[in-house]
Amino acid sequence: MPALADFFARRSRYRLLLTAFVLAGVAGLGAALMTQGTRPATTAAATPALQNVVPAPAPVELVPEAVPSLAIESPEFAVTEAAGVEDATPAIIGDATPAIVEPIEAQQPTAPGVIEGEIARGESLAGSLGKRGVTPLAVDLIASKMIGYFDFRQAQPGHQYRLTQDAEGRVESFSYRINPLLAYRLSRDADERYVVERDEAKLETRTVHLAGVVTSSLYGAILELGENAQLASDFTDIFAWSIDFSRTAQSGDEFSILYERLYRVDDAGNEVYERPGRILAARFGGAAGGHTAIYFERKEGRGGYYRPDGSSMEGRFLVAPLSYSRISSRFTNARRHPILKTTRPHHGIDYAAPRGTPIWSVSDGEVVYKGWGGGFGRLVKVKHQDGYVSYYAHLQKYASGLRVGQQVSQKQVIGYVGSSGLATGPHVCFRIKHNGRFVNPARVRTPEAEPIGPKGKDEFLAARDGLLAALDTGSHIATGL
Repeated sequence: MPALADFFARRSRYRLLLTAFVLAGVAGLGAALMTQGTRPATTAAATPALQNVVPAPAPVELVPEAVPSLAIESPEFAVTEAAGVEDATPAIIGDATPAIVEPIEAQQPTAPGVIEGEIARGESLAGSLGKRGVTPLAVDLIASKMIGYFDFRQAQPGHQYRLTQDAEGRVESFSYRINPLLAYRLSRDADERYVVERDEAKLETRTVHLAGVVTSSLYGAILELGENAQLASDFTDIFAWSIDFSRTAQSGDEFSILYERLYRVDDAGNEVYERPGRILAARFGGAAGGHTAIYFERKEGRGGYYRPDGSSMEGRFLVAPLSYSRISSRFTNARRHPILKTTRPHHGIDYAAPRGTPIWSVSDGEVVYKGWGGGFGRLVKVKHQDGYVSYYAHLQKYASGLRVGQQVSQKQVIGYVGSSGLATGPHVCFRIKHNGRFVNPARVRTPEAEPIGPKGKDEFLAARDGLLAALDTGSHIATGL
């Protein structure tokens, strides 16, 4: 029995020694791995002191099978069965200094030079500049220095910019162009201060003569002669109290326009035609009769259009409340309703136009109704002088901010074409009441604006004669006559 007890005692000591050996081996392996993660292996000739600049060690691959299943955890290092070297977080040992990682902006500074770009749809100035490597600090500087001149929250697609930076990436100058005529410039002066300037292109004026013949429409005829739609719009506005061009203009009608053309000089020094300016004299002749208009300023900067006899071209009511495609229904006491299929009065004029076309008040007045009008759909009523009230029905929506009690001026937009209520398509039903009774809008005749008085008559006649002579004999930029 003593021999058996001695056998088991020796066996227990061997087991303890074996366990201690295994633990020592694993601990040594962990220490070796930890040392390899922080410094290179040394040779007999190597100086035992650690160097402050430590070269990157070669990657160490740890095969999972070579790691004992026993997990050893310590505050400085942990290795588990599925871990690799990348998962370990070694402690810094001795005097070794960790490498400092610079932010991306510092590693890749904005290159000095000139950056040009254009605001894209759905893009802000900060986003556009950021895509081109401009730092947020530079963007903030530009925005802060230009406060009071331009709010970049109002940036629109097509706006252009040009940024100049020095070798350190500091802003030297910044130009922001709204359109060909207007830009804002930020620059740094000799005292290292930033200054902002508003840059408006100077326009040169030339008086020219355009004449032509209507083929399909007045707009089409003017466009065919090389001018833009703005001139056509301005021409029809002059005669808006006398002629309904959408209804009365016919093929063969003649027009003649004496007007200003505005030119600017671009950055390359080239002269560029910008747009038409004021119409000085205009004539239209055809199925609607003959009409002539002269521009005259009673006071400097305050002008209007007059007939050759000095009477005003402007009346109290415009002939139509919008630019329309066609008249789909006229004023009548007996019309078969397209939806109700009954015959009933239609005391208005239906102007068909694309959905969303602006509708304006035909005269100065006060909004007395804005809301749903049953079969009229969305309806606006405007009260005018001398007992007149105008109706605008079937609107898609109202003008922003329009309210009852608001004063509106002639040709101010009050709503947009729609098909609300009893309507088969987009149009506006335009009606006028006079002293409580509906009247035919096409036959309403109201007093005109004030004519030229005796005091300014001689000055007007002199201006009239000169403009009419130029209208008849002036040089043509194009002609269809």
